[in-house]
Amino acid sequence: MIFRFLLLFVPVSFVLGYGLHAAPSWVFLTAALAIIPLAEWVRRATEAVAEHLGPAIGGLLNVSFGNAPELILALFVLRAGEGEVVKAQITGSIIGNSLLGLGLAIVVGSWGREKQTFRRERASLLGSLLMLSVVALLLPAIFDYTERGLSADRSTTAALDERLSLGVAVVLIFVYFANLAYTLVTHRDIFAAAPEDAADAAKHASEDGCNRWSMKKSLGILAGATALTAVEAELVSGALESTAYQLGLSTFFLGVTVLAVVGNAAEYVSALYFARKNRMGLVMTITVGSTIQIALLVAPLLVIASWLLGKPMNLVFSNPIELAAIASVAFVVNAIASDGETTWFEGVLLLAVYVLLALCFFFIKT
Repeated sequence: MIFRFLLLFVPVSFVLGYGLHAAPSWVFLTAALAIIPLAEWVRRATEAVAEHLGPAIGGLLNVSFGNAPELILALFVLRAGEGEVVKAQITGSIIGNSLLGLGLAIVVGSWGREKQTFRRERASLLGSLLMLSVVALLLPAIFDYTERGLSADRSTTAALDERLSLGVAVVLIFVYFANLAYTLVTHRDIFAAAPEDAADAAKHASEDGCNRWSMKKSLGILAGATALTAVEAELVSGALESTAYQLGLSTFFLGVTVLAVVGNAAEYVSALYFARKNRMGLVMTITVGSTIQIALLVAPLLVIASWLLGKPMNLVFSNPIELAAIASVAFVVNAIASDGETTWFEGVLLLAVYVLLALCFFFIKT
C-alpha cells in the first residue's frame, strides 16, 4: 500500500535533516511526505481505540482527533513565527477538504454510476455549520477593515483584533462541542451511521488490520505516530521559508496548498475508498465534516495556543481572496448537497473551483 511506501520518508527525512543537514527544500519535501503516512497511522490507531471505548466515546474520539496531525503541523509553523502561513493553512484545509477532497471522491465514486445519494438531514446540518463558519471567519476581517477606517491608531486596532479573535474562538469551540452533543447524544438516532455505512467502515478497519489491535497496542501506535508527526512538523516548519525562496514561491502558497493537503491526505484516501463503495454519506462526513472541524475547533485552538506561545495570532484573513475562498466553499457545497445526490459533473465543478482558487493563490507574492 502507498502509505507503507511513504513511511520510508520518515528515516530519510531524519537523515537529511539531522544527519546530512541537506538543502532545506529536500528536508521540506521528505518531511512533508512523511507526515502523510503518519497521519494515516494516527487515524487507524484512533479508530482502534474508539472500537474499545464504545460508540459514544468512540465517536467523540474520532471526530476530535481527526485533524490532530494538521493541528500539530500548524502549531510548529506558528511557533516559528509564521502566523500568516498558519492562516493560509486553515484556508487551504477548508477549501481542500470540501472542494478537492469531496470533488475527487464524487468523480471517483460516480465512475460507472448515474448518481450517488446520501441522507439530506446530515447534509443540511453540515451546510448550516458551514454557513456559521463563514460568518465567524468573515466578521474579524470586516471588523478590522471598519476599525482601520475609523481609527488612525493601528496598534489599538491590532489589539482589538486579537481580543475579538479570542472571543470568536471561544464561541466557535462552544458551538463545536454543542454539535457533538447534538449529533452523538441528544439526536444520535437521527445522525447515526446507516447500517451499511457502519458495515463498510468495519470492513475498511478490518482490511487495515486496526480492529484487531489491543487497547495497549492502539495507544502505543497513537502516541508513537503523534510524536513522529511532531518531529516531522518541526522539520517542515524549519525549512519552510528557505524552501519557498528556493522554489520562487511564497510561504503563503505553500501553506494554502502543500501544508494543507499534506495534513489531510489520509482523509482524502478514506473518502475515495468509501466513494467507490457508494457510501456518500460517509464521504460527506469525512470531507465536509473535517472542514467544519477545522473552522470550529482547529482554528480557534490555534488562536488560543498562539497566546500561550507568546505569538498572538488573530482570525483576520487580510487577503480578500482568502475570504472569497472560504465563502465559496459554503456556497458551492450547499448548492451541490442540497438535493441529497451527486453526479460526476458536480465533482468536476468542485475541482474546477479549487483549481481556480489555487491559481489565484499561486500569483499572490506577498
